[in-house]
Amino acid sequence: MANAPVQRMSQLMAKTLRDDPADAEVLSHKLLVRAGYVRRTAAGIWSWLPLGKKVLANVERIVREEMDAIGAQEVLLPALLPREPYDATGRWDEYGAELFRLKDRKGGDYLLGPTHEEIFTLLVKDQASSYKDLPVILYQIQHKYRDEARPRAGILRGREFLMKDSYSFDTEDEGLAHSYALHREAYQRVFARLGLDYRICAATAGAMGGSKSEEFLAPAGAGEDTFADCPNCDFAANTEAISYELKPVAAEGVPALEEIPTPDTPTIETLAAHLGVQASDTLKNLLVKVDGEIVAVGVPGDREVDLGKVEAHFAPATVELVTAEDFVGRPDLVRGYVGPQGLGEKVTYIADPRVAPGTSWITGANKDGTHAKNVVAGRDFEVDTYVDVVVVQEGDPCPNCGTGLKLDRAIEIGHIFQLGRKYADALKLDVLGQNGKPVRVTMGSYGIGVSRAVAALAEQTADDKGLCWPAEVAPADVHVVAAGKALQTELALEVSEKLRAAGLRVLVDDRAGVSPGVKFTDSELIGVPKILVAGRRSGEGVLELKDRRTGEREELTVDEAIARLTA
Repeated sequence: MANAPVQRMSQLMAKTLRDDPADAEVLSHKLLVRAGYVRRTAAGIWSWLPLGKKVLANVERIVREEMDAIGAQEVLLPALLPREPYDATGRWDEYGAELFRLKDRKGGDYLLGPTHEEIFTLLVKDQASSYKDLPVILYQIQHKYRDEARPRAGILRGREFLMKDSYSFDTEDEGLAHSYALHREAYQRVFARLGLDYRICAATAGAMGGSKSEEFLAPAGAGEDTFADCPNCDFAANTEAISYELKPVAAEGVPALEEIPTPDTPTIETLAAHLGVQASDTLKNLLVKVDGEIVAVGVPGDREVDLGKVEAHFAPATVELVTAEDFVGRPDLVRGYVGPQGLGEKVTYIADPRVAPGTSWITGANKDGTHAKNVVAGRDFEVDTYVDVVVVQEGDPCPNCGTGLKLDRAIEIGHIFQLGRKYADALKLDVLGQNGKPVRVTMGSYGIGVSRAVAALAEQTADDKGLCWPAEVAPADVHVVAAGKALQTELALEVSEKLRAAGLRVLVDDRAGVSPGVKFTDSELIGVPKILVAGRRSGEGVLELKDRRTGEREELTVDEAIARLTA
């Protein structure tokens, strides 16, 4: 904020630390705590100290400005929500253990909002009665709550986090497509202003539902998402969203199915070694339980099953791996020797598209110590449903052009969905159309992780000395350091006031009894873009200006420094 008072470090409620927190796993966690931006209150729950709150507020401001620019209207809805709307959409149960549930003193059920589709839908149902009231885009910047099983990585994966969520309401699908495009462009401007390196990736909708969905991912080693990027075309996608076309092959000439003894070969590795074949020649059949019913999942033996994709396919059903107990009383299921042929109607069989009709495999014969070869898909067994369920690997062909894909880790910083009418149907959101008849409204949902963006920025921009904020989100424009005693402190305070008067946000290290070395180390740890040092030449009115990112230094008079910093 222009002309805000100079922030003196002698009065700042923040203590820097020399050592990393014992529980810190990722860079942003280490540095945000060490630099005095955040402090842990409980597992997955964080307090924002003055410097951290300034950065968080700057991210909020940028998000707010770009949302306002597309005509969105800001509201603030409660975080404490009643159960009934979430029952109506099925998400009271779908969210499972991640949902914070609580009761009031009268026994009524409530939740802490993980996301607000239902409540925004009811707000528009209350306020809009005619097509003339639409389209409308509403948004809020609000805390969300999810009971993460393992909160980790500092503010990257917390149980309370700050999020911008917006919702579009249109009467036609074309209107939804336009609202979606507005958000997509606004998000590009937001992340460009924040200084984030990001990719727009095709994504799955998950528990949100809807059709089209894209994620904005910030590449970072600390990320929990894996995305694939094609070096030859513009394809990019979360690996969970990648699917391949089913391509049947001719099976003429493949001999009849033949059972072969394979004692002590319950794994793909032992089977391939015993027969002297490649793992890719074998068919792996993973058994899972979907709401208690056993389902077999077939993939080539050299590939792993992506359980996230399996869960997404069967959502909102619960998917679990089978246990030894599940084989009891099931002679049709022989542990370590399961094959798709002869499973019968009791077991649903889904397979990856690589197990296409006409492909031939070595797989279990459903007999202990026995496998079968020449087992042909479509001839010897049928696939109930084809679903791309393998873990994507580096070098897998791009679905668009066939070039080998590159994989990278990333932090999800934004997600946009074309929800369609899922929530409007559940909550009966209609308006009167131009012909006087009810029209069912279609919706979009769009999120930006505001607190998460702070961590993503720290991950992407920090160096071996500490944080290194882009100018627009930094807690100050310039960090003035008094590297000495009375003379240096006097000059540092004088120039700080002049910089403030010129409209800059100023942090000044005026701490007494702190060595210049500690002050220099703290200035690099805190990460303000420009560092202005009142040091050995203070008596001559000469300062040293340092660029935090490049390390470039130059000596300037007070007037020259002010001119340079305000240019």
